[in-house]
Amino acid sequence: MTRIIDIHIHIQPLDMLKPAALEVIQRSLSDFAQIQKFSASPAAFLRYLDAAGVERAGLISYVSPEVIGYTAEATDWNARYCSAAPDRLIAFGSVHPKYVTDAAAEVDRLVKIGIRALKVHPSHQLFAPNAYRDGLGPLAAIYERAKATGLPVMVHTGTSIFPGARNAYAQPILADDLGVDFPDLVVILAHGGRPLWMDEAFFLIRRHKNMFMDISGIPPQKLLEHFPRLEEIADKVLFGTDWPGPGVPDVRTNIEKFLALPLSESAQRKILYDNAARLFPRSSSW
Repeated sequence: MTRIIDIHIHIQPLDMLKPAALEVIQRSLSDFAQIQKFSASPAAFLRYLDAAGVERAGLISYVSPEVIGYTAEATDWNARYCSAAPDRLIAFGSVHPKYVTDAAAEVDRLVKIGIRALKVHPSHQLFAPNAYRDGLGPLAAIYERAKATGLPVMVHTGTSIFPGARNAYAQPILADDLGVDFPDLVVILAHGGRPLWMDEAFFLIRRHKNMFMDISGIPPQKLLEHFPRLEEIADKVLFGTDWPGPGVPDVRTNIEKFLALPLSESAQRKILYDNAARLFPRSSSW
């Protein structure tokens, strides 16, 4: 039996979304009622994961009042949601450097409520991932505290279609500074720079020892067209779907298309499960 971790799923507090963002999501989904059901019930969502053959899932949350509408309460919501099954649901949270008085203390607070990783979404949070070099000091404090507390940091790379998104901030090469300035910080480049900057993502993964990428949002059947040397970095790639994001088919369809790729069994196992399991080990208390 193939063990699978989907490290990039969006189950979120729908009532907090800005109308324009909600409209994009509703327009892209054939069964919005299903997503509403999952948002209201972790048990229902876990049954969906069971049916898809997914053992664990990373649930993404981040603060983006300008573009998406989420304040820090969205991260707290995600922590509460994932607490229903912490052995299966990996809670991602966010500290926005422009909306906190003590960024390091907020990272510590998130650790206490069960957040397992941080999310930086440059195009939705409206700052570059290396903006600490241009005076956004709290961002450096976030990275430093994440490193000290063992939280990986996922950085969105690639374009976004949501109204108000600033895609210039999401070019992967901007994360190169993180690998230089915080070499011991685990950084996950979400989406591998899709669809414009895959070569940059591939370069960064190979350059920095603690930099990884997830393949969420990339049609699996196109994956080897974008990353023909994927086997070379199989130790640093995480499976993810970005479901139910715009244009993303259901989780099981993503898995089946990935399994159909001409990859070695070893590479498939690493990408589907082993790498994420290594970065997000189960607690001995679970």
